[in-house]
Amino acid sequence: MKMKNKISAKIRFRTRFAVLLALLAGQPVASGEYWVSATGNDASPGTKEKPFGTLQRARDAVRELKRGQEGVLSQPVRVVLRRGVYYLGEPLRLTTLDGGSEKCPVTYAVYGSEKAVISGGYPIRDWRQVELNGRAVWAADLPEVREGKLFFHQLWINGQRLPRARHPKKGYLKVASIPRRAESWTEGGNRFCFQEGDIGTWAVGGDTEVVVMSRWVESRLPVVRVDEGEHTAYFGKRSVFRLDAGDLYYAEHARSLLEAPGEWYLDRKAGVLYVVPLPGVTPDTFVAVAPVLQDVVRIEGEPTRNKWVEHVAFRGLTFAHTEWYFPPGSNMVGLRPEVTTDEPYLRADVGGCPQAAVRVPAAVVVSGARRIAFEGCTFTNVGGYAVAMERGCRHNHISRCEMTDLGAGGVKIGETLLRESNAEQTFGNEVIDCHIHNAGRIFHSAVGIWVGQSYKNRLANNHIHDLYYSGISIGWTWLYGKTLARENVVEYNHVHHLGKLSNGDGPILSDMGGVYTVGMPPGTAIRNNSFHDVAGFRYGGWGIYLDEGSSYILVENNLVTHTTHGGFHQHYGRENTVRNNIFAFGRFQQIYRSPKEPHLSFTFERNIVYWTEGRLTGTAWGNPKVVFDHNLYWNAGGGEVRFGDDLSFEEWQAKGLDQHSHIADPLFVDPEHGDFRLKPGSPAAKIRFEPWDMSAVGPVKNSEDVP
Repeated sequence: MKMKNKISAKIRFRTRFAVLLALLAGQPVASGEYWVSATGNDASPGTKEKPFGTLQRARDAVRELKRGQEGVLSQPVRVVLRRGVYYLGEPLRLTTLDGGSEKCPVTYAVYGSEKAVISGGYPIRDWRQVELNGRAVWAADLPEVREGKLFFHQLWINGQRLPRARHPKKGYLKVASIPRRAESWTEGGNRFCFQEGDIGTWAVGGDTEVVVMSRWVESRLPVVRVDEGEHTAYFGKRSVFRLDAGDLYYAEHARSLLEAPGEWYLDRKAGVLYVVPLPGVTPDTFVAVAPVLQDVVRIEGEPTRNKWVEHVAFRGLTFAHTEWYFPPGSNMVGLRPEVTTDEPYLRADVGGCPQAAVRVPAAVVVSGARRIAFEGCTFTNVGGYAVAMERGCRHNHISRCEMTDLGAGGVKIGETLLRESNAEQTFGNEVIDCHIHNAGRIFHSAVGIWVGQSYKNRLANNHIHDLYYSGISIGWTWLYGKTLARENVVEYNHVHHLGKLSNGDGPILSDMGGVYTVGMPPGTAIRNNSFHDVAGFRYGGWGIYLDEGSSYILVENNLVTHTTHGGFHQHYGRENTVRNNIFAFGRFQQIYRSPKEPHLSFTFERNIVYWTEGRLTGTAWGNPKVVFDHNLYWNAGGGEVRFGDDLSFEEWQAKGLDQHSHIADPLFVDPEHGDFRLKPGSPAAKIRFEPWDMSAVGPVKNSEDVP
């Protein structure tokens, strides 16, 4: 929700007035280079000695320069930002008036090693000490909240995200039972029964939410009533999918829960923010920031008119402090919701997204753009995704960026829509050498990099970790329907600690993968990646997961280790090729296939499968319609290796499978400690296995410094 208050209005007025004043006064503007400082003045000429005060003023100076050169720049232009936090009253909008050319690009860059933060928040000051729940807390009056102009779900102090008051403080509660269990798993519910003492009347009347996890999504459900006698909680929204006994949940943002250091509560009626002090931190030593804007930068071309924003680069900047939340829906159980879309899961009365937190927007939104670059930037303290490349984006480049403390995920490329017009299709973009981590902080089902109906994108040398759901997701067409998600390349990425985080939290969701695909995307390749430590809650912690309809995909030269449910899983699909990979240390099984189909599902060849527990194969092998050959299998935990539904090696070969495969120790150097190099004399040579250089996986070690 954007704040329509005096603060933003003053910022907008001051910016426009200063621009007009400068133009009327005939003040000089330095051609080719403009400087901006958080302590500058928009009435200044924009030089290093007398910089502008806002990004909008610098953008307008570039427009004036282009206008004086008949709309085409004759030299490269740099907008240089000095250190400081730039609190925006509205997003920085770049249109077709603001781009450059291949020889004369427009660059927004930080000066040297300084830190410039483009913020969608505002600082909260004037704290006082009060007593609440029998303890001393800090309080700040926020008239905009009391007047209904502002409400936020995130708060940062000195760059650290603080948790809303939560129960339990750590871990999760479990749904006890469902009063009326839906017949279809797609039917969400608006109530469940809890164990005695888990929820009380304290959850009513203060914007308290229950966040419940079902299958592969979370649902954020506002509490409207609690029947302590029946142990039943009632919600103002319904869950995305059916709720089941044993689903995990937690409650947050209740006044009575405000106890632990760092927790906070925002009283909507009184307009007061309460924070439990952190040890050694006082209002004299901290900067508290609340989000106001949904996005801080919007790049908006007009692809259907063949008018693009192009050749604009952002270098070394930090983008922070944004928030999006679900639009208002029903606020009473039984109230007929307003339907906002034809898609059944995207209604105003639903407290979540059907998959990958796909509805959640980004801090930087790009559409109708070509050859836009984000290089060496940081995206942090944001409430949604970091960057979204939406309609009509092609040949854009995101590199050497860090994305962390994300309410949702890292990068979204493309849309859920199948665009028929080539001008509106998104393709040919790159995300390379980026570090995406500590994501899904609010929308737990978000992914590191999501590619929807988009093609010929390259995702390479990224380090993605510590998310509750999938690392990379490609496609948005289930069954065998039409898709634009083709010829995407996923290579040299290091993806790990999904589902269960490196700090031990989780798993809370199911049905995920280090890389997840859906639909029929011919030409897509998943190669030379490392996927490890992927854990599902009820089911589905897979390394490489080719889901519904995934077809014609090459899976090659990947190292996949330490998964709960298998290194490789193909749901239904056709003619995929899985070769020259190492799958190791699956807990319950190593290779999973479902269901049986009449056509060739996949070819599995020249792979090494190594495990110490669980089965080799899981489910749906009665009539396999697969090709297995030239593979090496070894159960390092001991015992007979059984294939398919429970066949001996001889019985499996009698079906025409693995005729040239072997059961033997591959002689890894030190698999228990992650060294999967092969010792001399390894039987892997018998299957023509070709080792590859794993040192090239992950961000490039010698990346150039940001200029």
